[in-house]
Amino acid sequence: MKWEALLGIVSELPVFNTSLLLSGEEQENLLRQQLVRWVGMGRLVQIKRGLYLPASPFRKKEPHPFLLANAMADHSYVSLQSALAYHGLIPEHVPVTTSVTTGRPGEFRTILGAFSFRHVGRPMFHGYALESFSDGQQAFVAHPEKALLDLIYLTPGGDQPRYLMGLRLQNLQSLDPKRLDSLAQKCGKPKLLRAAECLKRLIRNQEKTP
Repeated sequence: MKWEALLGIVSELPVFNTSLLLSGEEQENLLRQQLVRWVGMGRLVQIKRGLYLPASPFRKKEPHPFLLANAMADHSYVSLQSALAYHGLIPEHVPVTTSVTTGRPGEFRTILGAFSFRHVGRPMFHGYALESFSDGQQAFVAHPEKALLDLIYLTPGGDQPRYLMGLRLQNLQSLDPKRLDSLAQKCGKPKLLRAAECLKRLIRNQEKTP
């Protein structure tokens, strides 16, 4: 494959997987060699094995970090502090894009940022939706209620009132208490059921604050 032909296929994509280009074992070996050369020449950026994007002079779209996170791990969605900041529930800037996955956990540092993946079992893998961003990009992101429950589940002592108060949660009126209850019950974890009750108290207290 020539460089111009590759650009014709992938230049409009924020990121691409080699499976998009492969057909046949012989072509696969040749293509992988070409990709290695193009990375060495600075024409492509390799995010991880099999995942690439054109280097800055050649790409037409800058990949959103959430879309990139989804592409880096199958069966994953953005959650925890990253989703809480996206939904406006915490005031802090979050420098690492954090996701949960049913696959292997791991951390990756790329030229486009840092990414972290936390493992959860299948009973916890729900409560997310497809969100739309600029340039027609989309990514799976936890509902705000599920992002909180994921964080609590993965944090020792996360259901304790002191920990929840320490999160300095804001805009709690945007949370849906019914969805919070439903998600906690679906997870089936006593820790999350306790946390849901505590969070609902925080929501009521914030609603009373003038």
